[in-house]
Amino acid sequence: MVDDLIRHWPALALVYSAFLIAIASPGPSNMAVMATAMEHGRAAGMTLALGVSTGSLTWGILAALGVSTLVAAQPGALYAIKIAGGLYLFYLAWRSARSAMRTETPAIRAMPSGRRLWLRGYLMHLTNPKAILSWTAMIALGLRPDTPGTVVAAIVVGCLLISVLLNQGYALLFSTARMVAGYRRVRRRAEAALSAFFAFAGFKLLTMP
Repeated sequence: MVDDLIRHWPALALVYSAFLIAIASPGPSNMAVMATAMEHGRAAGMTLALGVSTGSLTWGILAALGVSTLVAAQPGALYAIKIAGGLYLFYLAWRSARSAMRTETPAIRAMPSGRRLWLRGYLMHLTNPKAILSWTAMIALGLRPDTPGTVVAAIVVGCLLISVLLNQGYALLFSTARMVAGYRRVRRRAEAALSAFFAFAGFKLLTMP
């Protein structure tokens, strides 16, 4: 098993690098983790980030099994996921806009339950067609006709660890006292900007070919 991993390490390193670049780029999930960490604190941000990583793991397993390739090849299935993802992003835009219109301070706002935060992150990633296509590309990038199962498992586990570390890192960074204090000063403008971002992302998702 170790020999297989060493022999396929160049392909694994390429997959890990490409995956890191793909998920580190700004997107709805990253923005949601940052905003949640600043608004509700470290535990809330890390819980949402865990939901995002769980969604990533789900697509990773499906990609390894070949299911995501089948979904991506079926226009109807991918279109349905695009609609679901776009509508969910519009819902998040509406929530952020409603929050931006509130005048009370964040300290007296109720924090969502851990289950709701986890589910929000999970659904956000599960209804993201980019996640399907990214994982399909990652699996294809690291696979050859003779690739053993241990290498496939290493791709999924390694990418999952990258997702967890990056998303949890965002939650930790943006829950620092300085970040939280800055967020409190510009809360309404930050929520308005986040609403606009989610709305734009939802529009792009629904109109992408």
